[in-house]
Amino acid sequence: MQVSVQEEGFEFGARAEAFAQNNNAMGAIVTFTGIVRDADQGGLVAMEIEHYPGMTLKALTEITRTAMDRWSLGDALVIHRYGRLAPGEQIMMVATASRHRKDAFEAAEYLMDYLKSRAPFWKKEILDSGTTDWVAAKDSDEDALDRW
Repeated sequence: MQVSVQEEGFEFGARAEAFAQNNNAMGAIVTFTGIVRDADQGGLVAMEIEHYPGMTLKALTEITRTAMDRWSLGDALVIHRYGRLAPGEQIMMVATASRHRKDAFEAAEYLMDYLKSRAPFWKKEILDSGTTDWVAAKDSDEDALDRW
């Protein structure tokens, strides 16, 4: 299990390939990467992601451990970035490995839902108009957690 909270970017293909190579006894590997998208109203220049390092790493490690145990995963990888990110840049990556695809998919979805709504990150959108807006939690993101 590996959890990383980092400012620098990552090479998705290389990380996914290394994860798969390290888990070649598993029957299923699921990967997902989140990308900075434009603001709802358009004009996004950047997204600034802030966090409290000790709290963030601890929270992500705990939820990854929960996923490992709940779905009998052989391995899991969570990477989440912070700092100033431009549209199109990768924000995060989740990878899960299990003997069976259902467990790998469900664990990956669980981790993604958690990262979207409960991970201790604060996101601010910087728009080309010069305004900045904190990203508010969405009811739909909270609702996604209800199924777990």
